[in-house]
Amino acid sequence: FSVSLLEASRTFVFLISLSSPLSQASFCLLSVLLPQPPSMAAMLGGLNSTCTGSAAALSAPSTFTKHTALHSHQGKLHSLSSFAAFSSCMKVRHLNRDRWESLSATKLVQTRAMAKELYFNKDGSTMKKLQAGVNKLADVVGVTLGPKGRNVVLESKYGSPKIVHDGVTVAKEIELEDPVENIGAKLVRQAAAKTNDLAGDGTTTSVVLAQGLIAEGVKVVAAGANPIQITRGIDSTIKQLVKELKGLSKEVEDSELADVAAVSAGNNYEIGNMIAEAMSKVGRKGVVTLEEGKSAENNLYVVEGMQFDRGYISPYFITDNEKMSVEYTSCKLLLVDKKITTARDMIGILEDAIRGGYPLLIIAEDIEQEALATLVVNKLRGALKVAALKAPGFGERKSQYLDDIAILTGSTVVRDEIGLSLDKVGREVLGTAAKVELTKDSTTIVGDGTTQDAVAKRVTQIRSLIETAEQDYEKEKLNERIAKLSGGVAIIQVGAQTETELKEKKLRVEDALNATKAAVEEGIIVGGGLTLLRLATKVDAIKATLDNDEQKIGADIVKRALYYPLKLIAKNAGVNGSVVVEKVLSSNNPKYGYNAASGNYEDLMAAGIIDPAKVVRCCLEHAASVAKTFLTSDVVVVDIKEPEAVPMGGNPMDNSGYGY
Repeated sequence: FSVSLLEASRTFVFLISLSSPLSQASFCLLSVLLPQPPSMAAMLGGLNSTCTGSAAALSAPSTFTKHTALHSHQGKLHSLSSFAAFSSCMKVRHLNRDRWESLSATKLVQTRAMAKELYFNKDGSTMKKLQAGVNKLADVVGVTLGPKGRNVVLESKYGSPKIVHDGVTVAKEIELEDPVENIGAKLVRQAAAKTNDLAGDGTTTSVVLAQGLIAEGVKVVAAGANPIQITRGIDSTIKQLVKELKGLSKEVEDSELADVAAVSAGNNYEIGNMIAEAMSKVGRKGVVTLEEGKSAENNLYVVEGMQFDRGYISPYFITDNEKMSVEYTSCKLLLVDKKITTARDMIGILEDAIRGGYPLLIIAEDIEQEALATLVVNKLRGALKVAALKAPGFGERKSQYLDDIAILTGSTVVRDEIGLSLDKVGREVLGTAAKVELTKDSTTIVGDGTTQDAVAKRVTQIRSLIETAEQDYEKEKLNERIAKLSGGVAIIQVGAQTETELKEKKLRVEDALNATKAAVEEGIIVGGGLTLLRLATKVDAIKATLDNDEQKIGADIVKRALYYPLKLIAKNAGVNGSVVVEKVLSSNNPKYGYNAASGNYEDLMAAGIIDPAKVVRCCLEHAASVAKTFLTSDVVVVDIKEPEAVPMGGNPMDNSGYGY
């Protein structure tokens, strides 16, 4: 009976193991304990014999004893081999099951777009949230408005904090936590950014005007007015006011340039006078650039002629050992738009230079060692006055620079495209410069003044390229080319005691410079918010030309918003804005206004409180554009903010992956 029971248990365990993973483990354990697992046929046969032949099993107890004794010394070996076979079988089954589960999971994966959150303006709550974002941005930026405006401190993740007085710099840094409020702030930020791109100044005024138009517009829209008709009224009124503005502006005189720059720089006449002096030296159309100075003082210097960042190829060309520079007067120039490989190609020109005794400056893409050695040897012997440098720029810009130098000096660029070969040209391709100066890092070429007409045509051509250029970098490079051709660049070096002060001061100077350029373009008007206040008095006449009452409400919105800048200037000066507005409007003199710097009511034009007409025009147009977009919005769609995953505990410096 015990033998049959043993055989039956073996069969039962094996059958169960085929269907249950848990039983597989049990079978694995039994196969180690039992002497020898039988085959499938033996098991099935054993199961039948157990059911029918229990008596035979009872009559042979010695068989079991003998069987056990026979395998007692081999038990471990059989059990280990059985376990290994079973383990490999188990691995295959688990692997197949994992593949099936992964395939099933892949079929169930579906790509879904990120869900959005919708804010409808049914009860006016969405519009209030948007307006709250506008007000937060405008309140921060508005702190900087006027001569008594304060600075804003901006945290910097790297380095020292920035302390700025520039509206657009402050606006770009503001990000609000609430997504709807943040959208409102971004809308108004566009007005500041666009005004900065076109006029370079007046960004704070743009934001304050946009805030006024939105604040007044939201009131009437909430009362049930049609926002579409209101925005049409705003648009028509602004267009008429821009025409009125052009009538109020006058051309700026040289003596007024300093006032324009000083007002833009927060009534800093040191900066104003420096910018006016720079423009007087290089002309109103000349280029004035800014650099960070190395001292605490501001400096101005003017580079005459065409200067570019390329120095002599070899120090053996030096003529002034003390300055380590090359200087020639009445110098001839050879311009080659390719690499010079051998001196044989230019032997004719070199012989002519020796006979004529004139200095020669060679500008080429590159000069190889053999040709350079010939030039150096002849220079050291005193037979030839020569210097050589690589052409400025790379690629297409290199060819353009060579053409500019050719026009300035009256030379011809030797290039294969026009059929000129270096070994076949002579003195006819050479140009003339009044003075040439080369250092290790830079070259200055001063024209002799005989090519003014050609230079003027070239400048006109480059200006047309600026109008069609889209990228700011491209425009900057084209302006540099105009400056170099025009005969000079004024460089203002801004100095300060600390890096934080230097950055703030440089932004002020940049605004002042842009305001001065804008004044040159479209003229000047009375500043201090007075022009906007005077334009508000002309709105009543414009209302009569509008189509319906709701458009006239839009005109009234513009009228009330035009008071906002002057009120804020007065508020920043510590005075009640409404009282200032009433007192200014009580005078019939269009130039009579409030001087926030001194606290007096006087003729602002005579006091030097001047704004560029272009800046005020851009402020009006861009503030109105943002306000129209804002008032006609009714639904806000934002991304649903996903909760941030909280990392599990563990040592952050541990690379083992434990705890993640």
